[in-house]
Amino acid sequence: MAGGGGRGGMTKVLNVAEKPSVAKAVSGILSRGQGLRVREGRSRYNKIFEFVYTINGQQCQMSFTSVTGHLMELEFEDRYRKWHSCDPVDLYNAPVRKHVPQDKLDIKRTLEEEARKCQWLVLWLDCDREGENIAFEVVEVCTHVNLNLNVWRARFSALIERDIHDSVRNLVRPNQLFSDAVDVRQEIDLRIGASFTRFQTMLLKDAFVIDFATDDRNLVLSYGPCQFPTLGFIVERYWEIQSHEPEEFWTINCTHNSDEGTATFNWMRGHLFDYTCAVVIYEMCVQEPTASWLVQHWAPVGVNGWGTSQVRTPTSTKLLWPAAGSDPRVVISPASNVEKLKYPPHPLNTIELEKRASRYFRMSSEHTMKVAEDLYQAGFISYPRTETDSFSERTDLHTIVREQQGHPAWGAYAQRLLDPGAGLWRNPSGGGHDDKAHPPIHPTKFSTGESGWSQDHRTLYELVVRHFLACVSKPAVGAETTVEIDIAGESFSATGRVILAKNYLEVYRFESWGGSVIPTFTQGQQFTPTTLNLDSGVTRPPSLLSEADLLNCMDKAGIGTDATMHDHIKKLLDRFYATKDANTRFSPTNLGEALVMGYDDMGVIGRYSNILAGLYNASIMGYELWKPYLRAMMECDMKAVSVGTKRKAEVLATCLQQMKTCFLDARLNKVKLFEAMGIFFERSNRSGGDDQHAVGDVVRRCGVCRESDMVLRRKPDGNFMVGCLGYPQCRNVVWLPGSIAEAAVTTNVCTTCTPGPVYMIQFKFRRLEIPPNYNVDHLGCIGGCDNTLRQLIEVCGTGSRIPTQEDEGEPLHLPLAAPNEVSQGSRMLVSTVGRWGILQWIAPHVDLNRGLKEWTHKMVLIVYVEKAGESSVPCNKCGAPCPLRTANTANNRGKKFYSCQSHDCNFFVWEDNLNGINGPSGPHSSTMGGSSERGRGRGRGRGGRSGRGRQAAANDVTFVSATGEPISGRRCFVCGEPSHFANACPNRGM
Repeated sequence: MAGGGGRGGMTKVLNVAEKPSVAKAVSGILSRGQGLRVREGRSRYNKIFEFVYTINGQQCQMSFTSVTGHLMELEFEDRYRKWHSCDPVDLYNAPVRKHVPQDKLDIKRTLEEEARKCQWLVLWLDCDREGENIAFEVVEVCTHVNLNLNVWRARFSALIERDIHDSVRNLVRPNQLFSDAVDVRQEIDLRIGASFTRFQTMLLKDAFVIDFATDDRNLVLSYGPCQFPTLGFIVERYWEIQSHEPEEFWTINCTHNSDEGTATFNWMRGHLFDYTCAVVIYEMCVQEPTASWLVQHWAPVGVNGWGTSQVRTPTSTKLLWPAAGSDPRVVISPASNVEKLKYPPHPLNTIELEKRASRYFRMSSEHTMKVAEDLYQAGFISYPRTETDSFSERTDLHTIVREQQGHPAWGAYAQRLLDPGAGLWRNPSGGGHDDKAHPPIHPTKFSTGESGWSQDHRTLYELVVRHFLACVSKPAVGAETTVEIDIAGESFSATGRVILAKNYLEVYRFESWGGSVIPTFTQGQQFTPTTLNLDSGVTRPPSLLSEADLLNCMDKAGIGTDATMHDHIKKLLDRFYATKDANTRFSPTNLGEALVMGYDDMGVIGRYSNILAGLYNASIMGYELWKPYLRAMMECDMKAVSVGTKRKAEVLATCLQQMKTCFLDARLNKVKLFEAMGIFFERSNRSGGDDQHAVGDVVRRCGVCRESDMVLRRKPDGNFMVGCLGYPQCRNVVWLPGSIAEAAVTTNVCTTCTPGPVYMIQFKFRRLEIPPNYNVDHLGCIGGCDNTLRQLIEVCGTGSRIPTQEDEGEPLHLPLAAPNEVSQGSRMLVSTVGRWGILQWIAPHVDLNRGLKEWTHKMVLIVYVEKAGESSVPCNKCGAPCPLRTANTANNRGKKFYSCQSHDCNFFVWEDNLNGINGPSGPHSSTMGGSSERGRGRGRGRGGRSGRGRQAAANDVTFVSATGEPISGRRCFVCGEPSHFANACPNRGM
């Protein structure tokens, strides 16, 4: 462990802890309060402690600072971060980056400045996978400015002197495999969570009235690969309760009173669901009620750790019905005595701490971990995030017990434990779990209660101490007596228990082990029962899951880790997917149940059922997204990465491919989510940001995604379109002419278009916005066979270009020069509405086959007719005139611009920017266009074919395209030719 010398021959060592409080505590322990200096870093919360310390005989100048949890964040590249920037399925392959967020740049700068001056870097992060990953984030920042750093890792489990000094004497290298396992988890969770969250939210939140959300516009229907299976446990238990049908049963109960007390005998059959059979057996017992003593078991007994009694059954064979001529009062020899013990609990790990705190004190798992973290940072308990439930042989258990001898509540018991003559001590048994990082949770400092502690701090500290004392104690010993009797061939039993030695139960007050005392019976004794009743009852459903039950389910299924389980539960409550009552029992909300029901109804049986079947010993198993199977497989893979049996890249590729398949299957069956949500919530009339969720009458099946319907919709601006219900996953849309006043889907089916049915639409157009040779009423088809509709889209564009005005003028014929590409004989017509006009230029078209000439409308141009020297452009949002103004700022004084007078529009354009056409400049507006049928080329190629505007000398009229943009310099975005727009491109649709 040699390192270069610093100033004065001392090695300069940069020490980094995970939290400021840990940096302060460790610095105080190592310096022993002597020569400790404190100075400020770049971050005011992360101070720098300086002192001199000797490491393995080498004097070092120590600088000790900290981070605050993770230094870096994993996120998508900028182009994928916005929700509508890509198809959610693209997130499974989108590039990601790890970077230092803005709020932690000061910490990064501190690390860089200190690393430049040091030769060693010692990492004091928490000794688990997450801490190891943070350690490598620190290493990346520090080695970026100093490649020669000698990097070491300090491993400790408690902020006490013996642990801290021992960790410095035994520095190790950081574990890259642990960090890789966390990298895998972060990337998997990011990609899966983002894809499904975007999918669910965009699909559902604007389609339904979700009444519990205070601001449902900001509602996020999140999906987490651990969070959702946890919700599945809650919903599944809730469904079990809801589906339970009470069933009546009958049982025979018998009691016998004597001078020593009352014995209650239970029917050995338990109960019967057939009333007739129960009555027949009961009547037999009533007719021959004399009870015979069959067998009595007396034994020092115990039970397993869960308190379940173990009762011996008679070894003889008893007839169900007495044989003819036989004596039903059979006597059986007493059973042999067997000693059993009630064992103390295993050493305490994180999951057991959370479960027991919930069961004993009704503390939430989240609050339990917060309190435990406070006790750890103050040095009173060991590290609270550990999977280990067995102590190593190197642990000095006697010293830990010795520190508790002075406590007024359990100090006397601790003294007896250390007394060999008392015979209480027993080395603790292990539970079989060891994370190789931390020991079980145990007390590290004596306290009778600190002044700053809350009641929860006192309670949790007491639990940790009593649990530790219990696990090094002998088990409890009890005497259990079981008496069996025979009445008319039916067997009954009564059990009593007496505790002979409480042992660990003496200190572990949270558990009890008792029972009733029954009278003494002698072999061969006969008696007549005091009562013999046929009682009825009904079967009861299971209880809702408590927090302890839920943690147990997550632990068994491998959902989350000891450090994250409480976070997953909290997210369910925060997202309104579940609620928790005063008894810490969980129920799903309507939203939580609807989401699980939707995924359950999908009935997805995956391509990986054989893998799952092998893993879980099942014959067949789907990868239902609300079940724990897929996540359990991922957790196994991540553990394999941490021990080096699998590679990081291999696990990432496999897991993401599985979940991508799940995502695609879920999207194909998203109608199930709609159906499930429809059971619990009303449909909303509100549309999303692009108005894609406003559902109208069905026109046809979507030909792009082939899974959703195309429906007729009217947008808020009054324009019509036919769009796919699968938006935003499917962006197929058919834009309709902007001159439509009314539209309605009819029952008429087009006989030409396939695949069908394609329902025809009855259109009513605004007369002044269509050429004079077109009818106002038109029954059209959007399937591609309707030439009239196609021509009107070409002529009129796909959005209304004329603001509503009260005064309408007569058509005005202007002496306009036709564009070069229009043949002679063309006519120009400008229809005015108020101060706005439509230019219709009509050219002759010759049908070469028939020799007939007909007039064809070539394009419609929005123009502004100047009056009284005024100048304005139409707003691209509200359509209102935007007057020409003059800037008066220092940099732009005298410069002219157009802006909308409405504060909601924010439309603004400089007059100079409008000079993109031939001839004298004039104002124009920029109106947002629509997309093509497949959602490409948004805002392009809508309007007439190419052409150049000409100045109308009399009225200074400027020609612009149907979108309001200058025509010059525009090219077809399909083929790139400047002679036409995309809507008239001969290559369109190829």
